[in-house]
Amino acid sequence: MSDYGLLSLLPPILTVILAIWTRNILFSLGLGVFTGSMILSGYNPFRATLDMIETRIFVQISVPSNIQIIFTMMAIGGFIRLLEISGGARAFARGMTRFIGNAARAQTSTWMAGLAIFFTDSGNALIIGPLFRSIYAELQICREKLAFILDSTASPVCILMPFIGWGAYIMGLIDQAYLDAGIIEPALTVLLNVLPYQFYAIFTLLAVPFFILSGRDFGPMAKAQAACQAQLPEVAVAGPTPDADLPPTPLALFVVPLSILLGSIGVLLGYFALQDDLTSIHVRSTMTIAYVAAAVASAVLMLRYQQVSLDSSMKSFIKGAETMVFVVIILILAWSLSSVIKDLGTAQTLAQLVGQGVNPALLPAIVFVLGAVISIATGSSWGTFAILMTLAVPVAVAVDAPLYLTIGAVLSGGLFGDHTSPISDTTVLSSIGADCPHIDHVTTQFYYALLTGSVALLTFVAAGLLGTVWVAIGGLALLFSAIWLLGRRPGSVAVPGS
Repeated sequence: MSDYGLLSLLPPILTVILAIWTRNILFSLGLGVFTGSMILSGYNPFRATLDMIETRIFVQISVPSNIQIIFTMMAIGGFIRLLEISGGARAFARGMTRFIGNAARAQTSTWMAGLAIFFTDSGNALIIGPLFRSIYAELQICREKLAFILDSTASPVCILMPFIGWGAYIMGLIDQAYLDAGIIEPALTVLLNVLPYQFYAIFTLLAVPFFILSGRDFGPMAKAQAACQAQLPEVAVAGPTPDADLPPTPLALFVVPLSILLGSIGVLLGYFALQDDLTSIHVRSTMTIAYVAAAVASAVLMLRYQQVSLDSSMKSFIKGAETMVFVVIILILAWSLSSVIKDLGTAQTLAQLVGQGVNPALLPAIVFVLGAVISIATGSSWGTFAILMTLAVPVAVAVDAPLYLTIGAVLSGGLFGDHTSPISDTTVLSSIGADCPHIDHVTTQFYYALLTGSVALLTFVAAGLLGTVWVAIGGLALLFSAIWLLGRRPGSVAVPGS
């Protein structure tokens, strides 16, 4: 293999710069792949185009494991579409509102509903938000707080679930990155081992009950809460939720499909584990079978309770599968970029540079910061994962950095940026779900997310230096202490009824 030296860094660097500048992840990944093909083909545009299409994209699509991931993603998209249009998730969230009597319970119920609706980050805010708007208004809790809780239980809970679209997508990236690094380990095993290292997601989910326990807000959120409390109750009370006049939806439309989904996954994975045959292909087939079975259950229940024909449900399933096309294209281009930088020897070049000037134990913290910058600028955590996973894993292996911690940093950095970026889809949808001015949601949430992200960064540094995941306990203690102390500073505001 030719030694391309520093030139091998051009495709990934160009991809990152373009992603930040254009905020278009498809264009950035595509041009990054083409640039790599240009270098490999001796700067001949015609041969570079053929290399990109025939040697990269076509080959990656034809890889058996990759096409399996694509089918799995389609099945997941179809099921989520059926569950959303059936109203089952909305019925579940509505049922939780019966137990609300004060501000603490309202916020806790919102948080618990967000944890329960773990299968869709985008649907989370639009399902839960409208149900709680009037409750928050009556209890005089600012809508910025509702938007914050919605956003804090959308992507952060999804990224911790291995058997939904997020998990399938990440496992696809891990498969390719491990292949490039010459490591053999099932992607599911890797993802499960990485779970405790996803510090930002874990800290964000637990920060919500920390704020509820403290009973106070600070920073821009305190100003929003003070303004809300200054309003007269009759002015603050919102109108009925959008689905208030609709007939009640049976809870079975949520419970039965979800039970079939989780039950199928448990039974099939248990069977393969007993056979000592829990391979990646069996994990993907398990997810596909489980989601199709759950989709069939949704269709049958919609026919029984809502007189929706099976043909109409099938069309909805197909429309849901179509929503995954954008994600699939990102995956294909990410796999192609991985193929290019492998042939260029990018990882080896980076490893030499990192080995000369950076302590390998600090690599995860550096990756976290880089992922945060890319994701904030692009508004895409998935695009950030696609860019960084192909680079971080081979480099971590080459410099002997903690591998699981590095992957956790890729995921945490991308998630932090997605959580704070004003152009992130989940940030926008949280504003819509809470009926909160978007800029108000961004400014109030950023202060809280920055606190959580800073603690996560310190935890990555400590985990890298000390070589143990148990530093996360210290990180949580630090986060809770910071929330409690900041809530007692002058200018903080108590949430009424907390």
